[in-house]
Amino acid sequence: MNNKGELLSQLRINRDSGGASSRPIWPWVAGAVILLLLIFIGYQLLSDSDPLPVKVQMARMATVDSSSASVLDSTGYVVARRKANVSSKVTGRVLEVLIEEGMAVEKNQIIARLEDVNARKSFDVTKAELDAAKAQVIETRARVTEARLNFDRNNTLSQKQLVSQSTFDSTRANFDALKAQLNNREEVVTVNEKLIAQQKQNLDDYILRAPFAGVVIEKTAQPGEMISPISAGSGFTRTAICTLVDMTSLEIEVNVDESYIQRVHAGQLAEAVLSAYPEWKIPAKVAAIIPTADRQKATVKVRVAFENLDPRILPDMGVKVSFLNPEPEEKPKPKAPLGIRVPTTAVRSVEENKYVFVVKDGIAQQRKVKLNASYGSDVYISEGLSAGEDFVVEVTPPLKNGSKVIQE
Repeated sequence: MNNKGELLSQLRINRDSGGASSRPIWPWVAGAVILLLLIFIGYQLLSDSDPLPVKVQMARMATVDSSSASVLDSTGYVVARRKANVSSKVTGRVLEVLIEEGMAVEKNQIIARLEDVNARKSFDVTKAELDAAKAQVIETRARVTEARLNFDRNNTLSQKQLVSQSTFDSTRANFDALKAQLNNREEVVTVNEKLIAQQKQNLDDYILRAPFAGVVIEKTAQPGEMISPISAGSGFTRTAICTLVDMTSLEIEVNVDESYIQRVHAGQLAEAVLSAYPEWKIPAKVAAIIPTADRQKATVKVRVAFENLDPRILPDMGVKVSFLNPEPEEKPKPKAPLGIRVPTTAVRSVEENKYVFVVKDGIAQQRKVKLNASYGSDVYISEGLSAGEDFVVEVTPPLKNGSKVIQE
């Protein structure tokens, strides 16, 4: 019995002794702390990454002068009234080109020469024929002189009946034949002189000259290439030596919507702003309204002349034209604020909302703004951006709210 009691006592569970449920938890705590530390270090590494280079500009308030407010704005391009692709009258191989892009040339200045070997040989042949014809004329004149003397002598003798009638008739026929031959050979000389003039003109056609004073904007042929006044069906044959522009004939061409063409008239004052120089306002005037409309675009072409030309004005430049109010007001009004003018590249659109990125202490902050108007490639912001603040000029996809940035 005692042995059985001892065995039962050994089977009892001692609740005071440590079991599996009482294992220490400090390894789990240590693991969690290490994980949080790694997350913190990773965040710090990401936050301390290289700042994003951006172009920053200070915001400025734009105003509009109501005393000279425009009645219509339109965009167009600078064009030249006189522009020519200088070519040749004949087909030939380019011997030398005497111009380069950007060079100013005078009227009739030689700009290129073509190979004229064959034309010069034709000229030499024609000149030799002319010399031969002149020599024949001299010879025939001498024979005519001799025939006239014989005719006069026989005529006198015939009147005295000292020569036969047949001899006199033969002398007269010879004299008339030589006179006709002289007239014929003199005509040959005249023809050859005209041929010489033609050959000289042909030789001159191998020398290319500037048709007017201007500036070379494109050089389209090189020595050794073929040039022709018409397309020869091959890409190796040029049709022009260069493109010449008369810089004194520059003006603006704009397409005005036909719904607003009544606001424009010839002689109306205007103001032009080149895309390359947005702060430069150029005085201009409406030169003419082309009396036809474009059916597809529903626009009317308007020519606008510059009041004063400037070397900065170049062909094919983009330009915005403001047609001014033809009736000046009695009292000038103060300039009214229009908003902050920024390029369209500085605005990010998210659904119907517009945002710009303001830079402060090297951090880009996304800010919601309200647009007031558009001006070509720029827009006006009426709310959300203040004058004096720095904003990102060109927003790129990597730029986020809170991104570190550095000015380029």
